Amino acid sequence: MQIKHFGLVLQIISGLQNFDKDNVASVVTAADKILKLTMETRRILPLVTLSVTVPHTLSLPDQAKLAEQLEQEGVDIIQTEGGKCSNPSKSGVLGLIEKATPTLAAAYSISRAVKIPVMCASGLSAVTAPMAITAGAAGVGVGSAINKLNDVVAMIAEVRSIADSLGLSSNIESELEKGRGLRV
Repeated sequence: MQIKHFGLVLQIISGLQNFDKDNVASVVTAADKILKLTMETRRILPLVTLSVTVPHTLSLPDQAKLAEQLEQEGVDIIQTEGGKCSNPSKSGVLGLIEKATPTLAAAYSISRAVKIPVMCASGLSAVTAPMAITAGAAGVGVGSAINKLNDVVAMIAEVRSIADSLGLSSNIESELEKGRGLRV
């Protein structure tokens, strides 16, 4: 399964994510626990598309190793993270790059270790989303870049900005004109 861009629609039916923003105490960061949860999920739901987030708390070599193990267990998509732990010391473009550095490094390392798509997420912006693709990610996740905004118009503008940075705006407009819609 090769995905060049998540430009049209990618529906992840089931995902194991290790970050629960409402209950940080429930975070699962141990590789063996993530692997065990993945194996159990795959056993119970053998036909769903499964996405698993590799925790940024692991070293890069350990993230790549876990991603390889997850691939062997039948995971369909690996997601990176790391922007939430990053506290940029600079403002502007330099700060945006600094914030995304952990997830970009993870995308680079993991995408070279596995054959399945890697989705780079956490701390990305219109500035850094193209860097994620260059680093080896098949797609990007930009939840906090959108969710932090309080205005629907600002949210749409941010999505368009990120799509523009990835060269996807014409694809999105084409799909909307065809009446297919998009899922975010």
